[in-house]
Amino acid sequence: MLCLIGGIKANAFIVLPDVITDNMVLQQKEMNTLWGKGNAGKIINVTTSWDNKKYQGSIDAEGNWKLKFKTPSAGGPYTILLSDGEDLTLKNVMIGEVWFCSGQSNMEMPLGGWGKINDYQNEIANANYPQIRLLKVKKAISSRPLSEFKSNTMGWQECSPSTVADFSATAYFFARNIYKTYPVAIGLIDATWGGTIVESWTSRESIGKLPAFADTVKKIASIPADTKLTDPNKPTLLFNAMVNPFLQVSFKGILWYQGESNNRRAYQYRELFPLLIKDWRERFNKPGMPFIYMQIAGYFPVEPQPTEGNWAELREAQAMALSLPNTGMATAVDIGEAKDLHPKNKQEVGRRLALVALAKVYKQNVAYSGPVFRKMDVEGNKMTLTFSCTNGGLKTTDSEPMKGFAIAGEDKKFYWAKAQVRGNRIVVYAPEVLKPVAVRYAWANNPVSNLTNGSGLPALPFRTDNWPGLTFSAR
Repeated sequence: MLCLIGGIKANAFIVLPDVITDNMVLQQKEMNTLWGKGNAGKIINVTTSWDNKKYQGSIDAEGNWKLKFKTPSAGGPYTILLSDGEDLTLKNVMIGEVWFCSGQSNMEMPLGGWGKINDYQNEIANANYPQIRLLKVKKAISSRPLSEFKSNTMGWQECSPSTVADFSATAYFFARNIYKTYPVAIGLIDATWGGTIVESWTSRESIGKLPAFADTVKKIASIPADTKLTDPNKPTLLFNAMVNPFLQVSFKGILWYQGESNNRRAYQYRELFPLLIKDWRERFNKPGMPFIYMQIAGYFPVEPQPTEGNWAELREAQAMALSLPNTGMATAVDIGEAKDLHPKNKQEVGRRLALVALAKVYKQNVAYSGPVFRKMDVEGNKMTLTFSCTNGGLKTTDSEPMKGFAIAGEDKKFYWAKAQVRGNRIVVYAPEVLKPVAVRYAWANNPVSNLTNGSGLPALPFRTDNWPGLTFSAR
C-alpha cells in the first residue's frame, strides 16, 4: 500500500484550479488561459473540441504550466481534452459571457439562506437556466497575493433549483435578464463578503500609493504569509485572496455592489472607488473592461425635513465614478427599506443593472436610466432644472405631485420645494426662499422621491451645490 501511494505521488495527475472545471464558461472571442500543475518536465497537450486544435506546452521545474488560446463566438457544449500521458477531459464547457460579481452583503445576499428575497421559494423553484453557470468563491483573506482559491460550489455548476439558492441574487437576476435578450451562455463568479470596505478589495500596488494607507499596507506586507488573519477590513486582504487568483481569467466585465461600509468616509470614496476600478482594469490587463455597479439603496428612517446624510454623500461619490470610461450605474434609491440594510427586491436590482449592461456593453436600444440632472438656471425666486434621459417625458411614479426636491438660499438652509414640469425641465421653488442658490433631489439617507421618465426608472439623486458635507474631513 505504501509503495502504491508513493507511486501515485510520483506520477501525479494534472491538477486544475477551481475556476477550470466541468460546466465552465469561457469568454467568447478573446484570448483565454488554461493553467494548472503537473509533473515537472512533462509535455502537456490540450485539444479543444470546437475547432479540434491541439495546443502544446511544457510543465516547468516547479510543476506549473500555462496555455493560451483564442475562443470563437458563443456556443457549446464543448469538451477540452488535457493530456500529459494521462488524459483529463473537461465536459459541458460553454463559450459565452463571463462576469466577475463582487462587493459586500447586498451583492452577496443569496436568493434563499439568510437572504430570502421577495418570493424566494418560487424564484428558486423556477431557476432552470442551464446556460447560466455559477461559481461561488469561498471567503478568504491573505497578506500576500494568492494564485489559488477555494470554491463553495466545487467549481462551476449549471443554474438550477438545486444550485442557485445560496448564490448572489443580484448576480443571478442580472444574468437572467441579460440572457432573455442576449441568449448565450453566461458565467457568473460570486466573490463577495458582507460588511467589507472598498480598500480591502484594492491591490497593494494601488492602495499603497495613498498616504492615508501607505503605512498600513507596508505593515500588512510584512506579516508572514502563514499568519492566520481574521479581519477582512484591512487594505488589500480581500484582493489578495479573492481577486488575485482570477487575474488570468478573461471576463466580459465587472458587476459591483458595495459602498455601505464606506459611508462614514463618503468624500474619501470619491478617490477610493475610481482607484479600485482603474486598479482592477490594470491587474486584469484590460483597460476598457466594462464596470457596471449599483448605487446604494435607501436606509434608516425617513427624515421629515431636508437634512444631510452620509449615504447621500456616498451615492454622490458613486455617481462621480461615471466620469471614467466604460462605466455604468443603476440606482436603488427608491427600493430601500428603512429597517433593513438588505432590501428584498433583488429582482429589480438585477433588472436595472442588466438594462445598463444591455445598453452600454451590448449596445441594445433599451432605456437604462431615469432622468439625469444637467444644468440649472435661476429666475427670481425659481430655479429651472434641465435633465437628460427624459425619454417619454418627465413624470412621477405614482401620479402624485413631485417629492424629494429641496431648495436653499445663501444661508444654506433647505426647505421642501414645489416642482412643476416644463418639457424636459422642472421649475422648483419654495415660498421660504426668495433668492435660491441651490437645489437638492433625493438627498438623504433614505429619501422619499418619485421623479421618473417614460422608462419608469427613478431619477438619479443630485445636488447643485458643493458645500462641504458630513464626511468632508473623514479619513
